Amino acid sequence: MLRDDEEKKKSPSDGSDEKDNGQSKTANRIGNSNNPFLDIPHDPNAAVYKTGFLARKIHADMDGKKTPRGKRGWKTFYAVLKGTVLYLQKDEYKPDKALSEEDLKNAVSVHHSLASKATDYEKKPNVLKLKTADWRVLLFQAQSPEEMELWINKINSVAAVFSAPPFPAAIGSQKKFSRPLLPASTTKLSQDDQLKSHETKLKQISTELVEHRSYPPDKKLKGKEVEDYKLKDHYLEFEKTRYETYVTLLKEGAGKELLSTGENDGPGLKKCHSSPSLNQESPVSAKVKRNISERKDYRPETPSLKQKVT
Repeated sequence: MLRDDEEKKKSPSDGSDEKDNGQSKTANRIGNSNNPFLDIPHDPNAAVYKTGFLARKIHADMDGKKTPRGKRGWKTFYAVLKGTVLYLQKDEYKPDKALSEEDLKNAVSVHHSLASKATDYEKKPNVLKLKTADWRVLLFQAQSPEEMELWINKINSVAAVFSAPPFPAAIGSQKKFSRPLLPASTTKLSQDDQLKSHETKLKQISTELVEHRSYPPDKKLKGKEVEDYKLKDHYLEFEKTRYETYVTLLKEGAGKELLSTGENDGPGLKKCHSSPSLNQESPVSAKVKRNISERKDYRPETPSLKQKVT
């Protein structure tokens, strides 16, 4: 416990890279958490995979907790999918312009995320839903149906190609359901091994889901135990869909496409040392450490697990 207490007292800057004459040697970290190991690295030299205007609405905060009404309004940004980070800027993207603190604060890591059409949101057209690794839910409105599909494809492709394999499940006798920790670092696997890793995980999750549903809770059990069962079922169903999407994209050649082509109206992106790579170690890797504060129980509002987005 003493070690955990000391860890919590450290400031986010304690986990950052060393500086030389006021300049970071590698990359700054971005994020709003008080835990430096949950923040993600900002690599200014990462490849740009897509840009364009998007309106954003925050639907759920970390761990699926519904965002308060006063913070759910729509805001328009110039979005830049750069490396494994979706930057949301107030001004149009300029490669030579430094990002502001507000830009970094709004940035969203897309590792282990899943983008899909927001079929349960009918107030606006061309809306996609992004569920992140920490189970935040954001809605984005694109300028056309075609743009919406392009954003969904690019975000999911980046997540499928560059997301590192998850950490092994914790060993213990926890009664409450807890989601496993997902690393923010870039995978070091080759494209073939990345596909095999996703296929193995998909098979594992599918088997676990079948087994889970084979033993539904007794109707006489207490509310919390039933809630835990539903939460795990929701998690496994989501993970199954996520890995199915990743496997399909990699089989269709998403990795080669990302490393060889950019946007339709822009020059092709060349594979370079600064781009997240499947065959070499990324120049900047997130230092993720397992500690108690990172393994929060998933406890969103649960009258209905698949809440209609409002």
